[in-house]
Amino acid sequence: MTHRVVDASCGPLLVEDDGMLVNARGIVYATAERFAAPVLAPQHSDVHDATLRGAACPQLPSRLDFVTGPVIDELARSEACQVLSVTAPSNAHKLPVMVWFHGGAYMSGSGEAPKYDPDLLAAEGRVVVVRVTYRLGIFGYLNPSAEGDDNLGLRDQIVALRWVQQHIAAFGGDPSRVTIFGQSAGGDSVLAVILSDGTAGLFQRAILQSAPLGLRSGREAMTAAMREAAAGVVGDVAPADSGVETLLTAQTAAVTAARPFGLAGGLPFAPIAGLEPLPATGDTSRRFAEKASHVEILVGYTRNDAGPFIAMNPRTRQLQRLGLTRPASAVMTRRIFGEPAHELARTWTSKGGNAATYRVDWSPPGAPLRACHCIELPLLFSADRWADAPMLGSAPHAVDVGLARRLRGYWSSFAHDGVAGLGVSSLRV
Repeated sequence: MTHRVVDASCGPLLVEDDGMLVNARGIVYATAERFAAPVLAPQHSDVHDATLRGAACPQLPSRLDFVTGPVIDELARSEACQVLSVTAPSNAHKLPVMVWFHGGAYMSGSGEAPKYDPDLLAAEGRVVVVRVTYRLGIFGYLNPSAEGDDNLGLRDQIVALRWVQQHIAAFGGDPSRVTIFGQSAGGDSVLAVILSDGTAGLFQRAILQSAPLGLRSGREAMTAAMREAAAGVVGDVAPADSGVETLLTAQTAAVTAARPFGLAGGLPFAPIAGLEPLPATGDTSRRFAEKASHVEILVGYTRNDAGPFIAMNPRTRQLQRLGLTRPASAVMTRRIFGEPAHELARTWTSKGGNAATYRVDWSPPGAPLRACHCIELPLLFSADRWADAPMLGSAPHAVDVGLARRLRGYWSSFAHDGVAGLGVSSLRV
């Protein structure tokens, strides 16, 4: 692998360049004290090594490992996790930029994970892809002190977008053509970023993949109960002075406190409405009206999105005995993913914006959970990286190569030309 130095405006970066693609990893885009708002990283004059993957936020094992396989096992963990990676064609010049927010229920994952390597998307689609790592769980979405800063993971994401505006031109990206995209909690993050104060002009298009939009409302009492449970574990020690393990224990207590709150308890952590930089829930419609004409959206889900969540439900055995597993999955998919996605698209167009929808029906033969949550990720990214994902079953060469290229083509066409680039207002994959 050939290395060279990119003279970026943030400072010189040592990157990999094989003549086809440039890869820069682990770039620090912000710094932050624990439970404090992030600050854009200062410029540096010395050469920074951007050939190594950055750290993931401290976290507990992902509850979806039985679907995706391990995602971050080879990454270091650190609270200094405000890093991003850039993949670009070697000869890029003013190409569209796609900024990825990873999923993981706001509790797990990292943009540095090899499973999100976007080499094929960047090369085939002629786009510059940026992957963002941000604070998670108690570190990013539930300050145990109600008087402190909140929505810190969301603020990390916004600062990363400001970094893109200032520095992506060094990699051949056009800061005036930015698409934000994400899956699951990453898709929910996309909507939160759209709704946030201070994000106008940072992006022009957005893709929401399997965002649990049906779980966004009625969270106030749950969040209060979670904060109380977390504070009880931390005790009299200031949260900023607590050990990482203590905070992860407090996070577990918060998750337990969320369980009695129904479906919302399945996504205990999320950006909190009404706290900076988000408007109150009642102001969402007004914010849609402000944003719709400036941002095009592509929003969708997978046919059996809720399958993994039914599978992990303690009542699953009873559902199996009654033959209700698939009907329950269908109902939950419609309620949490499908109907809210279509409703968002309708609302967007009614407010004067452009919107398209999609649904992924594909799954390989013998896939145990069919077209489940995350099933499109091996199509969008490198299939080889996803070979150990249990959701794909045991069939060799499980990923449909032609379909994968087509899906990447849809996503990159949207980044280039918006809804018009898709040619249709509704996709079925």
